[in-house]
Amino acid sequence: MSEAPTQLQAGDRAPDFTLTDADGATISLSNYTGRSVVVYFYPKAATPGCTTEACDFRDNLSSLAGAGYDVLGISSDGEDDLQAFADDQSLTFPLLSDPDHRTAKAYGAYGDKDLGGKTVTGTLRSTIVVNPDGTVKSAEYNVAAEGHVSRLREQLGV
Repeated sequence: MSEAPTQLQAGDRAPDFTLTDADGATISLSNYTGRSVVVYFYPKAATPGCTTEACDFRDNLSSLAGAGYDVLGISSDGEDDLQAFADDQSLTFPLLSDPDHRTAKAYGAYGDKDLGGKTVTGTLRSTIVVNPDGTVKSAEYNVAAEGHVSRLREQLGV
């Protein structure tokens, strides 16, 4: 078992990161200074729960964007897998590759979880909302894929 991750709290400074997206472009959190950003971590592209969650973000993207929120999805998948996932599901927001889990660890979104009665270490389905000034507005860990975006929109008043 790994050490429990240090999870972010409202008011913490969101760790900056620089990752590549499905197209190989470099994206940093600092690119979004002055904007609100929903940073969500998911375990694996094209798996049932991650597809449900990604499609839910896709389907709610215009209302989130209309309220001033950008969305970034982060997983340990490589660029090719991210591109296939984005293409297959018509995802129009950036999917970022975190192959060494460095960003997930910095956000407290990597650690032990139960998978079919077995403890495994991996990415924890988590959503962190970052304020325009780079501080954490909210942080949720081990969220359920189903209905998560709806609850998030309610929380954000979107």
